[in-house]
Amino acid sequence: MSHSEKKRLLIVDDERQIRKLLRVILETAGYAVWEAETAEMGLSETIHVQPDGIILDLGLPDFDGCEFIQKIREWSNTPILVLSVRNSESDKVKALDLGAEDYLNKPFGSAELLARLRNILRRHTQNTENPVVSFGNVEVNRVARVVHKDGKEIHLTTKEYALLCLLLKNLGKVVTHRQILREIWGEGSEDFTHYLRVHMTHLRQKIEDVPNTPRHLLTDSGVGYRLVE
Repeated sequence: MSHSEKKRLLIVDDERQIRKLLRVILETAGYAVWEAETAEMGLSETIHVQPDGIILDLGLPDFDGCEFIQKIREWSNTPILVLSVRNSESDKVKALDLGAEDYLNKPFGSAELLARLRNILRRHTQNTENPVVSFGNVEVNRVARVVHKDGKEIHLTTKEYALLCLLLKNLGKVVTHRQILREIWGEGSEDFTHYLRVHMTHLRQKIEDVPNTPRHLLTDSGVGYRLVE
């Protein structure tokens, strides 16, 4: 099998010896392997390599692995296997809730590692999206977390940006008020639709050419919102 036909795996871990060990195990098993020693390098490599899977350590030198998962999940569903010395239930739950497929503690056995990798790759159909998305005269870079309109950067609040990314993730589909509130404001906020209306109004004022007659950020009355190109 040629290098281009092999499943591509990205190791994101700051320990050189661990990366070296993983490379030997994975290449012997027939995978093509790339490495990154920081979270930022991991994000960059994910864009350029478009791996079939990521093996991630949580204790990275620039920012935490859980934040890495959160950033990746804004624009990609590449399966992630966390490989970490952290063994508390809360760490595992947090990583899995943010979107990791599986969690394995260090030290690990090579047979178990490969079995878990095969499992997540087998049941996961990769659908990595372009992290830079355009609609109308708006461009959203979900890696840099920057939004431009007519080539000029526009400032969005954290909630406005999260709302835009959630609608982008479900492009063309109606996202219910309840779903938006739960995902952005958290559990127990499903009845606070007035918060959502205010943020949508502000987002339209920044995104739409004519906010009162939106072209992209549409309302499905009584149900939710959807983003159309």
